[in-house]
Amino acid sequence: MNEIELQNRIYELELELKNLKDKENKKSYGFSSINDEVLFSLFDVERIEDKNIFNNWFDQAKNINLEPKIINELESLILREENFIFDYQEEDLKIYFIAPILNLVDFRLTEQKIRGFFEQKLTYSNSKAVLNGTVDFVVAKGRKTAIKPYFFIQEFKQKAGGSDPEPQLVAELISAVELNNWHSIKGAFIIGNDWKFVILEKLELDKYKYFVSRHFDSIKIEDLKNIYKNLLVIKNEVKNID
Repeated sequence: MNEIELQNRIYELELELKNLKDKENKKSYGFSSINDEVLFSLFDVERIEDKNIFNNWFDQAKNINLEPKIINELESLILREENFIFDYQEEDLKIYFIAPILNLVDFRLTEQKIRGFFEQKLTYSNSKAVLNGTVDFVVAKGRKTAIKPYFFIQEFKQKAGGSDPEPQLVAELISAVELNNWHSIKGAFIIGNDWKFVILEKLELDKYKYFVSRHFDSIKIEDLKNIYKNLLVIKNEVKNID
């Protein structure tokens, strides 16, 4: 090894050491522990009260005609679960009510190697902190594990409080936008029977804005049909995303 090569190697080792020290000095946050205070301390992010941004998405959904078989499935789900949904714990809600809806949509796109994943690990770090943890549901490229995330759903059992799903979802969306090097991404969060859809946009480094849709009451058949159709639009989008 000559002198120039030695100097280059020393520089590389010093850089690696600096990166390791920076990582050690960063505070780590799990997605499930992120509230508004933590979210706003880590990112310059603003919630924008403008629901017009959802017009294109929801208008596409309105133009979808559902087969009677699908409508019957959704009606049966409400009939079976509406008296229990308020008593469910988080995992019960997921298994008995949310999963049947997602299974009916069926995000599996074999040719594109895309499917829905439950309980997947996600890690992202910026200059201030490391974010990591398990996400409730993500549509992503991958077979055994989620490699490239496209759409997230964060859920909570009954009412927002100490574990409000909105800032948790926003943190996941920011992580995915940065990991994918995108400028926007969609998601949804669920509180009991209420669904809200979210669009997040990146403005510049560590600066974002996001929008929250009106709520959809999933134990009302017309709202549940709209939820299903909104998810079908997402399925169609991710087909053509790469």
